[in-house]
Amino acid sequence: MRRGALRERARADARHTPPGPQAPSSAQAPPSAQAPPSSSPASSHPVPPSVVVERRVEWTDTDAAGHYHHSTVVRWVEAAEAVLLHRLGLSHLFGSTPRVHFEADYRARLWFGDTVRTELRVTKVGSASLHYAFTVRGQQGGEAATGRMVVAHSAAHATGSTPWPPDVRDLLGAAGPQQPELLTTAQAPGGTSCASQS
Repeated sequence: MRRGALRERARADARHTPPGPQAPSSAQAPPSAQAPPSSSPASSHPVPPSVVVERRVEWTDTDAAGHYHHSTVVRWVEAAEAVLLHRLGLSHLFGSTPRVHFEADYRARLWFGDTVRTELRVTKVGSASLHYAFTVRGQQGGEAATGRMVVAHSAAHATGSTPWPPDVRDLLGAAGPQQPELLTTAQAPGGTSCASQS
């Protein structure tokens, strides 16, 4: 067969031959090395509200032993609760949320003049109840007291507990951390430092 005819035969064969397997391109990694398809982002869990409040151990907070009296923790926790509800726009709840349970573990002494931080956080919202947990810390950051408090919702003139309104329940369950109320130290006339709340 002549050389020209051979070339034509080769071209015809090439047109009718199915393509063989291709080597993977250098620009595309094999499937085993490729990242898996991104899954849809997980829904974020709601974060209950919390707040940090600073106070100072006053002389009237101490007892004959010289350190803070155990009942002072109740006042600090309720002060933190007042700040938290105010931050949430729920100050109107005062007067309709009686305390039904309070417990505390006292872990360290606090002395007159010490700066104290109380962290209050919502741990559970019931149909008509609200559960708090609290941590009281001294100047060095160590735990001085921990515990929990439970309040019930009882609307004005109600003879028992009443369910939370839906909008209130939503705030109490997912409002997240609130702006703290901290002490700022200023120099008073005469050289004595005083504290104000920020």
